[in-house]
Amino acid sequence: MNAPARGEIRRAERCQTTGAMATGRRRIVSIVGTRPNFMKTAPVVRALARRPERFEPILVHTGQHYDRSMSEIFFDELGVAGVDHVLEVGAGTHAEQTARVMTRLEPLLAELEPDLVLVPGDVNSTLAAAVTAAKLGIPVGHIEAGLRSFDRSMPEEINRVLTDQLADLLFTHSPEARGHLLAEGRDERDIHPVGNTMIDTLVALRDPIARERAADRLGLEPGRFLLVTLHRPALVDGPLLARAIDALDRVGTHLEVVFPVHPRTRARMAGQGIDPGRVRLVEPLGYVAFLSLVMDSAGVLTDSGGIQEETTYLGVPCFTLRDNTERPITCSAGSNTLLGLAGADRRDPGPPGGQAKREPSGPGRMGWERLGAHRRDPLRGGGLLRRLVQSHLMVASRERPCETLLRASRSGETSGAEGGAYAASRGVARPVHHSSAPVRSGACGPGRASRHRGAAGRG
Repeated sequence: MNAPARGEIRRAERCQTTGAMATGRRRIVSIVGTRPNFMKTAPVVRALARRPERFEPILVHTGQHYDRSMSEIFFDELGVAGVDHVLEVGAGTHAEQTARVMTRLEPLLAELEPDLVLVPGDVNSTLAAAVTAAKLGIPVGHIEAGLRSFDRSMPEEINRVLTDQLADLLFTHSPEARGHLLAEGRDERDIHPVGNTMIDTLVALRDPIARERAADRLGLEPGRFLLVTLHRPALVDGPLLARAIDALDRVGTHLEVVFPVHPRTRARMAGQGIDPGRVRLVEPLGYVAFLSLVMDSAGVLTDSGGIQEETTYLGVPCFTLRDNTERPITCSAGSNTLLGLAGADRRDPGPPGGQAKREPSGPGRMGWERLGAHRRDPLRGGGLLRRLVQSHLMVASRERPCETLLRASRSGETSGAEGGAYAASRGVARPVHHSSAPVRSGACGPGRASRHRGAAGRG
């Protein structure tokens, strides 16, 4: 008699664990630790709370992001009743943070005896919670499963791959995720396409975002500023941060640059003695205020994964200062351009002709009902794109100009995101068909994704 497959064993164990509660009230513990986790988890917690006869939602905050402006304010804005348990793990190395989450979470889960532990995203708290729950025999559900950058130098990639191997329920939100999970040996019956809960949060807060007018409060002219957010270790922990700020200072001669500074990035700037120059540094913003600025910006420069998706849904041009992305659909949609990390310290050739203004959506003009209905031209002739290219922020990962993007900027190929083309917005937007391969700098836009080599997880 053949031994049962690994997936069959896990499925049987899950049925045994949760079967007794099938007709009763199930205790669901959601684990959050960082800003993106909050937006991905809030819609789930609210939905569970609306069915108290079936679910008992419990929210655990690990405290991985411990600054109030980066954490607690999000609970006020996202309509979550409150946190039930706080672990206060704070800052530290990857090993220190992961270990503290595990040692503090284990006795709590042993006491709560939940029927399911939900973990979102790809941060240290995600992996630590998944390992802890799995070792206690508690079923794990992973929100945002299956994303891959195929870059093992990113701590987030390691967290994603390992969490997906431990999770019993794999909740995906983009088309390529299923293929990645199947390639890694996961059973198709464990994969559940559910849509993007982060975009659910954005849509739920569209009215507060429209009323916020964050640009007005900061004295910014809608459509005439570049919004910046940078925080990843690959960028802020070494000399690339100074080069990026220098390049942004040169962009500031043509277009106002506004940078809500993450506490980690501010500390690195101070430690390296970096002068922001014409880059306007502001304090971290709440979720609603930040999205208000996104809506009124000419474009967004980021190294964040989630912001690539939010800008794509909103039809705002996004420039990603990374060599690759785990969210290739944003490039397929035409709204996201990978700039790469190398060569940011080149000479500024001077301002180009044309205007850099994008017609803002703004309060009262957000056009939510139009998303997915037509193509937009957010760059107003490509002026901002050319300006970024000529300011040498648009670079490739191998110290050479990104010729593909230069050609695209001249021809207008990259102008105009498919407003709301983001496929995982659960019926609000139209799907985009694209390759499941990772997208890397110098290969942005439809049909230019590099094919990955071999098994998932190898770049």
